[in-house]
Amino acid sequence: MLSIKKYAAIDIGSNAVRLLIANIIEEKGKPPRFKKSSLVRVPIRLGADVFLKQKISKHNTERMLDTMQAFKLLMKSHNVEKYKACATSAMREASNGSKISAQVEHETQIKIDIINGEEEAAIIAATDLQSYIDVNKTYLYVDVGGGSTEFTVFHNGETVTSKSFKIGTVRLLNDIVKKETWNELEEWIKENTSKYDKIDVLGSGGNINKIFKISGKALGKPLTYFYLTSYYNMLQSYSYEERITELDLNQDRADVIIPATRIYLSAMKWSGAKDIYVPKIGLADGIIKSIYYDTVSSNTQ
Repeated sequence: MLSIKKYAAIDIGSNAVRLLIANIIEEKGKPPRFKKSSLVRVPIRLGADVFLKQKISKHNTERMLDTMQAFKLLMKSHNVEKYKACATSAMREASNGSKISAQVEHETQIKIDIINGEEEAAIIAATDLQSYIDVNKTYLYVDVGGGSTEFTVFHNGETVTSKSFKIGTVRLLNDIVKKETWNELEEWIKENTSKYDKIDVLGSGGNINKIFKISGKALGKPLTYFYLTSYYNMLQSYSYEERITELDLNQDRADVIIPATRIYLSAMKWSGAKDIYVPKIGLADGIIKSIYYDTVSSNTQ
């Protein structure tokens, strides 16, 4: 007996807004399979408004409404049964975040959950992450966003601790991350990883996915600290325009990729990790999983 359901996840980040549509394939006696069907990404960069002016501009509010309307139509075209929309750092900190969320719901009927950093880390941890984790190893999981970065320590397959820091690519681009925040992060990483003999980093986010793709490495193979350092230095030797024309990066990727790489390298340096694995998962994948398992648990009650 085969059943295929279609769910969608909307991830409203500080750099981009994404719609992920996935097929959930259920076969009797087998675990469910989650297969990506479509991914649409719109680089609205809400964080550039919020982290500098504390509110989302009229222009970006209109773009957001247009995007949500488009997502609604795409979900309808794909016959999506259920969806969940989650907003992170930028919407959370915007003085008009709740107002815009209500406006989106009124005009498009899309309800947005504004989640905190801990909820974000928990949703991501519920993804396919477990299938990438060797239960005999220790990992520092680093999910870099535009407004914040979530860090989780895994040891023997279990979550030891996790914390969200207001260090993100859009914040760094606008030079609004205080030295104290970096110091606090360094202290937290060292304190929570020093007791382990060997640690690897797991990295997620659009930027590390892009670097991994460019590296040509086989899925499941890590990037080394040495490789990431030399790539970081190479990126800095190009101007923003050259990163678009010569390195073939999208214009909304060509600037944030440098601060993102800096965050991953800092995490590797402070934890003593020599390798970073890139499982290619993120918040949207976690949202799809959470819809599925919430539905399953409510059906069995």
